[in-house]
Amino acid sequence: MASAAAITTLNLPSLKKLASGKVRDLFELDADTLLFTASDRISAYDVVLNNGVPGKGFVLTQISAHWFSVLSKRIPSLKHHLVSLTPPASAGLTPEEQTLVRGRSMVCRRLKVFPLEAIVRGYITGSAWAEYSKHGTVHGIPQPAGLQPCSPFPGGPIYTPSTKAEQGDKDINISPAQAAEIVGQKYADRIAELSLLVYKEAADYARERGIIVADTKFEFALDEATDEVVLVDEVLTPDSSRFWDASQWQPGHEAPSYDKQYVRDYLTNSGLKGKPNVVLPEEVVNETTKKYRDVFQKLTGRSYEETLQALEG
Repeated sequence: MASAAAITTLNLPSLKKLASGKVRDLFELDADTLLFTASDRISAYDVVLNNGVPGKGFVLTQISAHWFSVLSKRIPSLKHHLVSLTPPASAGLTPEEQTLVRGRSMVCRRLKVFPLEAIVRGYITGSAWAEYSKHGTVHGIPQPAGLQPCSPFPGGPIYTPSTKAEQGDKDINISPAQAAEIVGQKYADRIAELSLLVYKEAADYARERGIIVADTKFEFALDEATDEVVLVDEVLTPDSSRFWDASQWQPGHEAPSYDKQYVRDYLTNSGLKGKPNVVLPEEVVNETTKKYRDVFQKLTGRSYEETLQALEG
């Protein structure tokens, strides 16, 4: 399935590295802009696995760029951090470095990131279902009795934030009230408002293309010069979202997915959940690669190969 080896390390000696996360490496371009790069690393249950998924970083970057474009048209007031998909000549990257990051990097505005994961859930599944099954709540928010797993929330999508943990730690589900204690009521309200608005627009767009966005995770930052809340990081990717096949979905049963759930299920069923130094078998890597590329094509209307060839041409 994979045409090239997974790129799990992104070294750019020409630039100053500011941070390295589970998947992304962040470099400084100048006082106002950063270079976000996406490797092919894959993590599950807060652990980075030993081998990557070929082309994954390319898919994450290109699908995020697509969503920034789509959402800007559907929500004209929305601000985001993406400046360009091409590092400027002033970055001084070598030809080898340019080749390494082609298609998997974003030039972004340098902003103050809020320490929250802004999660929106349209359907009850995953940790939300686990909490509801025990307590009748989701992130501490009471929910109606009698919900089925993988069913839509009767009152529409709900905003359920979590903390944004340092690498190696786990995010903690919190209530909207607790989020306000962390970032202040004014910004918490705006983050919640934007999260729900972006989710609803994206869910409608995806549903028209045969995909259910069951839930997703956003990040926001503050533009301190304008006091505006800005959408940042990756957006509506198979890493940050649950994407289901709409044609096969029915309440009570999780539909086939185009996201990281396949890897989570493999780890859980193999007794490897949360274990370090796990190497994914070739067949799991290949199936994950297929799922990521399939949903990329369904949502963007372009195949992985076509998009790659356009960049290389």
